[in-house]
Amino acid sequence: MRKHIVSMFLSLDGVTQSPGGPKEDTSDNFHLGGWIVPYADEAISENVRDLLAQPFELLLGRCTYDIFASYWPHVPADSGSRGIADRFNHVAKHVATHRSDTLAWHNSHALKGELADAIRALKRQDGADLLTFGSGDMVRQLLAAGLVDELRLLIYPVILGHGKRLFGDDALASAFTLAHARSTPGGVLITRYTRDGEVRTGAFE
Repeated sequence: MRKHIVSMFLSLDGVTQSPGGPKEDTSDNFHLGGWIVPYADEAISENVRDLLAQPFELLLGRCTYDIFASYWPHVPADSGSRGIADRFNHVAKHVATHRSDTLAWHNSHALKGELADAIRALKRQDGADLLTFGSGDMVRQLLAAGLVDELRLLIYPVILGHGKRLFGDDALASAFTLAHARSTPGGVLITRYTRDGEVRTGAFE
């Protein structure tokens, strides 16, 4: 069975909304979009390259898909991001969407039926691991269903106060193991957590 890996930008207070630009997601009057941009450096770029080094297929929510589809197919040939663009443009893209309009980005497929059932079916198939960037609404549903196997969290040294958060009250109680951690010169924590069964409890005597 293939894994589902989620890569997410996270503030210290758990906000994921609109990390890459002011206009990504301004819902509920969110006005701090672009909060990861001042911390961009080579360590974060290296993390992206490492994440994309293994075979993968993309699993995206519709909002993130639309952002990606408006950018990656149009990256110039001489851009430093061309290698990533080529990977994203080539791989299969599975999209959680309720809209009926066509998914025009090459090799894109709309998920059918109930989301958790569709992801369980995908994970049972042979093939590369499923990799999700952003897609917070979808990820919250999959955390509630226990369908996220690995969390790649980049935790930024900011408190945003309000905004959409990664973990909802309905997330399935689960234990994770910290498999990797490093910090960037700007204070961003780059972490990798792998699922490790049920939450274990105890008591101090």
